[in-house]
Amino acid sequence: MRTTGIIAAAAGLSLIAAGHVQAAGELNLYSSRHYDTDERLYTEFEKKTGIKINRIEGKADKLIARMKAEGARSPADILLTVDAGRLWRADQAGLLQPIMSKTLQARIPGWLRHPEGHWYGFSQRVRIIFYDKNKVNPLDIQTYADLAKPKLKGMVCTRSSSNIYMLSLMASVIANKGSAAAERWASGLWSNRARNPAGGDTDQLRGVASGQCAVAISNTYYFARALRKNVKGLDKAAKARIGWVFPNQTSSGAHANISGAGVAKHAPNKANAIKFLEYLSSDAAQSYFSAGNDEYPAVMGVGLSNSVAQLGIFRTDILNLSALGKNQAEARKIYDRVGYK
Repeated sequence: MRTTGIIAAAAGLSLIAAGHVQAAGELNLYSSRHYDTDERLYTEFEKKTGIKINRIEGKADKLIARMKAEGARSPADILLTVDAGRLWRADQAGLLQPIMSKTLQARIPGWLRHPEGHWYGFSQRVRIIFYDKNKVNPLDIQTYADLAKPKLKGMVCTRSSSNIYMLSLMASVIANKGSAAAERWASGLWSNRARNPAGGDTDQLRGVASGQCAVAISNTYYFARALRKNVKGLDKAAKARIGWVFPNQTSSGAHANISGAGVAKHAPNKANAIKFLEYLSSDAAQSYFSAGNDEYPAVMGVGLSNSVAQLGIFRTDILNLSALGKNQAEARKIYDRVGYK
């Protein structure tokens, strides 16, 4: 974990928590985004506004626990993390406050933000189907439901059911199809596994490239990254072997999740926090989410980087992402009931 600025206290509560004494022009950012390329987002904001960003980075659950422990004395101004399910957890814990910015309301689509402004999405990562061109006809995998059909027995690789991406995907199925249909889908998906769940999204892609899996589920930016630069286990020949499908294009649309942020409930620099969120919705920042980390922008009309453009455009599910958090507990129960590890 990297710490910078005045939030460099190594253990326990931050030194700046003792009294909310803040110098003018600062912003305290708690971030679980672990991408080195985000450095440019921060430095450009500082140059543009003169506001210094003090940053502490770590895993989302640990940052949320830290904010709970700090309580009203927390120095956090912003929580920045990935997956709407995590933002929902933070909001349910009372850690975020509503922000009604005309800029954010105008630029961020309604389904990519909390209905009352507790958090906003600033980039999209779409969870789609990747397949071995030598083994699978893409016409057989046009929907998420197709992944549970007997035709794919022993062919599908996924992450663990405890992974937040898998929980959010299941939560979206519950919202769109109901719990009973979602449980049937989970049971079929588990029955079709090529191996027990293992590794991250890049490992699922490697599984297709190596022939261990014929079909896998992964977020788009993992493969777009491999198109842009060298990734171990995904050389030129491997990438040529892998095809992809944006599911549900004739029905609900592909499941998209976000990287997003909210203003902390006790933010000592609230005005600066709002400026930062508005900056993240700017064309410049949106373009960098795409160019720097191969994500789809949240703001409509912003150009795509070459790696993302190669994946193509898609019809997205416009289910409000609050549903991913609301259905998270039920998603866990369903996976447990069908024995999905």
